[in-house]
Order: sequence, then structure tokens, then C-alpha cells
Amino acid sequence: MTPVLYRVRSRRPERVDTVTLTLEPVRGDCPPFLPGQFTMLYAPGVGEIPVGISGRSRSGGYAQTIRAVGAVSAALCGKRPGEVVGVRGPYGHGWGVPAAAGLDVVVAAGGLGIAPLRPVVRALLAGRDRYGRVSVIAGARSPATLMYPRELDRWSRQGADVQVIVDHPDHAWHGPVGLVTRLVDRIVFEPRRTHAFVCGPEAMMRATAEELLRRGVAPGRVELSLERNMKCAVVRCGHCQFGPLFVCEDGPVLGYDRAGPMLAVAEL
Repeated sequence: MTPVLYRVRSRRPERVDTVTLTLEPVRGDCPPFLPGQFTMLYAPGVGEIPVGISGRSRSGGYAQTIRAVGAVSAALCGKRPGEVVGVRGPYGHGWGVPAAAGLDVVVAAGGLGIAPLRPVVRALLAGRDRYGRVSVIAGARSPATLMYPRELDRWSRQGADVQVIVDHPDHAWHGPVGLVTRLVDRIVFEPRRTHAFVCGPEAMMRATAEELLRRGVAPGRVELSLERNMKCAVVRCGHCQFGPLFVCEDGPVLGYDRAGPMLAVAEL
């Protein structure tokens, strides 16, 4: 429960309210992490929040993408290189990337949901010959709020089928408009031999999962990353209880075969 001091090595603005911080421990090395795991980030004197790990830097630190939506996240977004934060973790179950070996892979992201999926795509492309077709579909409110546009372009050049959709186009946008689910029918995959990773707002994840199931993907091969009110991250406070599960320990990544029936219960 005691945070370890990490120093901000770099700070990259992603958009008006979102930044990516690269964090390195003041002493020692970063513990290894699995794609999909999260840390508890502490802004000294303000508080602590869970944040998914969006990658590892070349120097070995954690990359964490944070949107300023409250006091703690705003304080973290305001941190500059050289300042310190507290880090606990990593925690939770990550994405089942090894289970996707030999299969087509669909990565579906809505908004900031692409951040915890970023290590998945990097792992898939680093071992490209171990997977079938790799499709990345991403949605944003507008072209200006699209996350990691340069990286999306790079993934396309590295062999992924990358498609993007927005809710509100501007005058320069010539791509599709609407919900992420519209893109499921635009990508090519063999449903019975497909593994999917989905992250975004809960309604988007549920709708995308149902669309993938409609195409024939097995519920156990559709993984979602859930958000709940995680406070301790070590199954002591009970704030993140989700039916019989605790998201900090049993998640945040769960198969739709387990998560789907509970997501259908309002306000669970």
C-alpha cells in the first residue's frame, strides 16, 4: 500500500486535456508488466487513481496516458519532467495476447480506451508472423480528439488493417462517421478463428462485443477491460466489486463470457 517514488522523465501532450507521462523509479528498475495491467498513481498531497499502462519507454520506464477529469488526474497531467509521483503496482490480469497466437486478431478501441490496448498492438506487430490478420478499429468524438494518430499510421505501415471512425467530423474529415460498431463489418477476419480485445466506454464495449458475437466470434475470445472505482487495488476496500468479482484482482480484463451477463445488469 506504500507508493514507490517515480520521477517524470518526459511529458507529451496528446490533446488539450490528455498527456502521456514516462515514469521511472527514483531507485531501481520498473517491475515488468503485462499488457492491460494498471498502476495506482499518487499525486502528492492530492490523491491516488488507477491508470492503465500504455507502454514501456526505450529507457525502461512506464508510459501512462492520463486525461484530466478530476483533481488527481489534473494534478498528474500537470507534472513536469523532474517532478515525482507515487506508483503502486502493476496490478490485475492483463490481455490474453498468448491466447491469440495463430488466430486473426481484432483490436477495438473507443476514445482513451486505445491507451491500454497500445501494448497489445505493439506486441502483435513485434511478433507479426505468429498471428493471422490483425485489425485495429478506433473511434473518437472528432478528428481532433483521436488518440495516437501518428502511431495508428505506423501500425498500418507495419501490416495492421487500421480503420478509424469519428462521431463528429470536421471539414477535413473524409472517413466514416458513426459508432465503432460500424467498422466491424468493414474488416476481414475468420470469426471462428478470431480473438478480440475491446476497450472503451462501457456501452461501446458491450455493443462491439455483441457485434463480434453476431459475426460468430466465441464469447470467451472477446476480452474487455473494465473500469470500476478502484481504491486499494489489493482486494481490501471492496469499492470495485462487480457481482461476485473484484475488478482490481479478477480484472480489469475479463472475457465476455464472464462479463457479459453482469454488464446486462443496470448499475451493477
